[in-house]
Amino acid sequence: MNPSKPPAEILDIAGQEVRISNPDKVVFPEPGLTKLDLVNYYLAVAEGALRGAGGRPMVLKRFPKGIDAEPFFQKRVPENHPGFIDTATLHYSSGTSAEETVIRDAAGLAWVVNLGCLDLNPHPVRAEDLDHPDELRVDLDPMPGVDWSRIVDTAYVAREVLDDVGLVGWPKTSGSRGLHILIRIEPRWSYKEVRLAAETLAREVENRAPGLATAKWWKEERGESVFVDFNQNAKDRTVASAYSVRSRPDARVSTPLTWEEVRAARPEQFTVRTVPARFADLGDPHAGIDDAAGSLDRLLTLAAELGPPEKAPRSGDGSGRRVSVMPLIEVARTKTKPEAEAALEEWKDRHGDVVPLLHPADVLIDGMRGSSSLWYRVRVNLHHIPEDRRPSQEELIADYDPWAGKEWPGRPASFG
Repeated sequence: MNPSKPPAEILDIAGQEVRISNPDKVVFPEPGLTKLDLVNYYLAVAEGALRGAGGRPMVLKRFPKGIDAEPFFQKRVPENHPGFIDTATLHYSSGTSAEETVIRDAAGLAWVVNLGCLDLNPHPVRAEDLDHPDELRVDLDPMPGVDWSRIVDTAYVAREVLDDVGLVGWPKTSGSRGLHILIRIEPRWSYKEVRLAAETLAREVENRAPGLATAKWWKEERGESVFVDFNQNAKDRTVASAYSVRSRPDARVSTPLTWEEVRAARPEQFTVRTVPARFADLGDPHAGIDDAAGSLDRLLTLAAELGPPEKAPRSGDGSGRRVSVMPLIEVARTKTKPEAEAALEEWKDRHGDVVPLLHPADVLIDGMRGSSSLWYRVRVNLHHIPEDRRPSQEELIADYDPWAGKEWPGRPASFG
């Protein structure tokens, strides 16, 4: 006989009742954090979390089976949402639209956590103006083999560029391996212009710190450097906002920092267990971000001076597909990251003679966005292996198709 379902916890949050189902469910086994612990965490840092995500439409990234299973992404607000949840209808570049969740208060934070959300993923626009971003986002994403000190060095170069174009950067840990820099901007420019400004910033950082930082969009061309990810500013993209809990075993938090803290800080310091006390003692280092909105004019002028970025060569077969300049082979496409890692190990077992010649950044396991969840692609860059010893492209060890059985207007004719 199944045990009875544990009773829900009803919280009164500033006069709003929020029902927390299964409050004792353990979400993070390592530190022993329950769903109710996560709700209480967000209530403790609500002012800062709402500064980052409040008033913005957000994609709900839900972990109904815990952190060890892949989440799914829910664009549309649940039909039975309470009255204190606002909505906004976004129109995507694919031609589709979705009425998305907009939270505005601590009750909204508790409600999305109860749905199984760990991190908050808002768009860079306010619900009142969906066409003009008011935030430019820089994601400093280290390639394998790159240590924290090089990420920090890149962050300070980015700060230098921002100073030169009259913008203020607000750093935070990503909650994973990298750093984010948020820049409030006046809501006067289109998504296309904001992305161009972000790409220009990335290119200028690379120009000032070649070998340390890169603006190369194609992962296999970056080497062991810090990628200044400008494409997080594309229209359909979202980024984990300030005070978001990430799905790392230690319940790490994407934590705002002062620039004075950046060099000494380490991502693993900031967790659900430690951040509330820091917030209570120090407040929010990003408290002034909304008063620092700047202009993109100087970055867009620099974009014209730099000229268009170099384009990748295209296939001559009429498909228009990009052709990599690197000798890449594909190993697998999988539904989960453990499956991807297992496929990579199988490939390494087959080709043990060349594995010692690979550099950390030559192994590419990429999380790819599917229709509602991530899938994983495994590739190997063979450019450090002599041509006569390079393994050839083989049949994929796993060939998962995230689009199988799904049809929609504009769906590509083939997945490959």
